[in-house]
Amino acid sequence: MNANAIINIAKSQMGLDEATYRALLARVTGKDSLRAMNDREKRAVIDELKRRGFRVQAKGKTLPASTKAYARKIHALWRSCYQLDIVQDGSRAALRAFCRNMTQPGQANIATDPDLMTYAQAQPVIEALKKMEARGKAKAGRS
Repeated sequence: MNANAIINIAKSQMGLDEATYRALLARVTGKDSLRAMNDREKRAVIDELKRRGFRVQAKGKTLPASTKAYARKIHALWRSCYQLDIVQDGSRAALRAFCRNMTQPGQANIATDPDLMTYAQAQPVIEALKKMEARGKAKAGRS
């Protein structure tokens, strides 16, 4: 979605009248029109709107299942660990962070999606998740 659309959605969701909206734009960028702004300035406006409480909401789109069996296994093990309360955050972002820490420790700026991993990269992640799941099941009294 482009920045103009996000700003206009935020304006309507936050109930900003025209004068308040223009004042916000002028305060953040010195310009009172989106047309006069560059992309960096529009991002600054979005950041200000987020600071004031606006949250971008996903449309609830679900991603298709991976064609790679090992990637589906990672997702299933992660979900299982979340259901066993081993993992506090069962989100896809948390899974990506876990995969990044397993495959590229110390590199916080690199995203590692399980669906894009090679089999060799996925194996240590799968083994770690299996061990975590086994500990969770043992703790819960199941095997």
